[in-house]
Amino acid sequence: MKEERGRLQRTGLPPLAYARQAGRAPTVVFLPGFASDMEGEKARFVAAFCAARGQAVLRFDYSGHGASDGRFEEGTIGRWRDDALDIIDALSDGPLLLIGSSMGGWLALLVALARAPRLAGLIGIAAAPDFTEALIWAALPFSARETLMHDGKIMAPSAYGPPTPITRALIEDGRRHLLLEGPIALTAPVRLLHGQADPDVPWELSLRLAERITGGDVTVTLIKDGDHRLSRPTDLALLGATLGGLLGEDGS
Repeated sequence: MKEERGRLQRTGLPPLAYARQAGRAPTVVFLPGFASDMEGEKARFVAAFCAARGQAVLRFDYSGHGASDGRFEEGTIGRWRDDALDIIDALSDGPLLLIGSSMGGWLALLVALARAPRLAGLIGIAAAPDFTEALIWAALPFSARETLMHDGKIMAPSAYGPPTPITRALIEDGRRHLLLEGPIALTAPVRLLHGQADPDVPWELSLRLAERITGGDVTVTLIKDGDHRLSRPTDLALLGATLGGLLGEDGS
């Protein structure tokens, strides 16, 4: 069956670009990272993996990302979580298997908590819950914090492209969605993949996340030479095996 592409129209909110393919349940949903989109290597790998197996799959761009409308600088964790919920509620039914990369791992956890009865499983790839506070705010020198709070925005250098705007709204809204200070009430299977050579999100964060999740079926897999993106052929093979395992297949 051919992949369907479209745009979800919303009253008073930016339309969201998506790609989906019908198939058997659960619907696999890919949530991209900060300033990433549904055309990234991992997202396309998941789409192809699912298509080859007749598995329902859905990927999309948050507002201000990729082919979706909206301004990136107006985005916050809460807004992007709501984007994900709007897409999932409008374009899927039945059980969900969420895959979140980096920031998408945080959003996948928030979506999972909001739609817990539908959750069949979750995979985090260098998952970065609470990154606005633990990784951005905590690393800013006092002068940069002052500028951010006064001007409402700073430009942060990025190893993956042009400098990225970090807004006061992103930081302040992020504080309303922090997860790691208390239990995370998920009982579905969770698989966390993390590279120990990740320069952006420390691999210890996945261990802390595993500790916070209340369910017993949680596995952390560390890739000693893995970077943040985990997009090498061996990394994608591991992702396929992990996804296949949750789908009751061998992942090959």
